[in-house]
Amino acid sequence: MTMAINLPTDKAPAVTASPSNLIIFSKPKTGKTTLIAELDNCLLLDLENGSNYVSAMKIQANSIADIKEIGQAIIANEKPYSYIAVDTITKLEDICIPYAEELYSKTPMGKNWFASGKPQYGSILSLPNGAGYPYLREAFTKVVAYISTWAPRIILLGHVKDTVLEKNGSEFNSLDLDLTGKLKRITASNSDSIGYLYRKGNQNILSFKTTDDIACGARPLHLSNKEIILSEQDADGNIITHWNKIYID
Repeated sequence: MTMAINLPTDKAPAVTASPSNLIIFSKPKTGKTTLIAELDNCLLLDLENGSNYVSAMKIQANSIADIKEIGQAIIANEKPYSYIAVDTITKLEDICIPYAEELYSKTPMGKNWFASGKPQYGSILSLPNGAGYPYLREAFTKVVAYISTWAPRIILLGHVKDTVLEKNGSEFNSLDLDLTGKLKRITASNSDSIGYLYRKGNQNILSFKTTDDIACGARPLHLSNKEIILSEQDADGNIITHWNKIYID
């Protein structure tokens, strides 16, 4: 039986205005963790033990097994959080390597990985011709997809990579998300918004402007090609955040 398809005749309204998958990357010690701590009902998944000096709703994980247990607890408690922030996805990539090796070992090519391959190569990423990287990408995307089921919105925090590019015969530095090869492109394409966080005076500014120097961008209209003052410090040294400029609904 053929299913009847009703073709649209009018524009469908937007479902949401705010990003459901937000990437924030910056240089070290810019204040990403402190900003996340000020976001209401946001659970910080700390993979780098970098939140010890910050009061926040946080939990630490050092392995995929930890992440699985945390996810099971969140689901068992009926997903109480509005946001999950992963700090950082640069570290998550490292954590996913053992999982990638597990995935590879379940394939015909990798069935002897733990018996003979790992003793020879040490890491799946050392396989000839980059043969191990597809399994890292699979592992990483599966873990991020799993974390994304914990809350309506996810924030992926990352480090910056300083890349040398060439344009019109001249070299210049470009700031980009610190992930490996195709994994960076896949992660970016699955995100609604990618912002570069930098400090200017007493302000932290989140830029969604795409330039030759910085790889950013955003689908939501209120963020597209904009720079948002995400926080500022008052005269008494208190940090005032403006997450309501990012999440407007």
